[in-house]
Amino acid sequence: MKRSLLLALPLLAACSGPFLTASPGEFVALPRDAVVGAGDPTRGAVLSTSAVFGDRTPAAGQPAAAARGIAQMEYLAVALPSDANFANASPTLVPQLATARREWRGALDIAPDASPQAVIDSLYMAGRALDAGQRDAAAAALPPALFRRGGAATLAQLAALPNLPNTAAAAATAQQALRTLTPTRVL
Repeated sequence: MKRSLLLALPLLAACSGPFLTASPGEFVALPRDAVVGAGDPTRGAVLSTSAVFGDRTPAAGQPAAAARGIAQMEYLAVALPSDANFANASPTLVPQLATARREWRGALDIAPDASPQAVIDSLYMAGRALDAGQRDAAAAALPPALFRRGGAATLAQLAALPNLPNTAAAAATAQQALRTLTPTRVL
């Protein structure tokens, strides 16, 4: 019995491949200013992304908010699949995050092999610069090695972020999963 179970493990691992959103063991973190007042970065990111992507035109005319929303989704795409709290929350969450990640990375022409942490850090730096009225610094924070259209074009795309239905669905599923984990809290 034990031997047959051990023989089945590689098959199970092979079946999960297309649904992985990050390399095994990959770790990401949000910057300190992402979690001010939220306490838990994952909870804060779930609530924030649900608000940003819940609209038909996410963060329209608000490139700093769009940058932070995409950065938080990038964080969730890596963090939630390995978060034990979300393991049984929703069977569709991990595949939705993988699909959504392809969607937002495609919308911003983010290099497919770009490090999630580098994407998160760049988007947060751009958001901070935009909040400070420093558009040139915001563009410089989005290097062409990560954002293949370049900083200025990426800022324009963030200002007019299209409807991202897969991203909105993944954000909504993450929020619903959070609700099932904390049913007595008001979200």
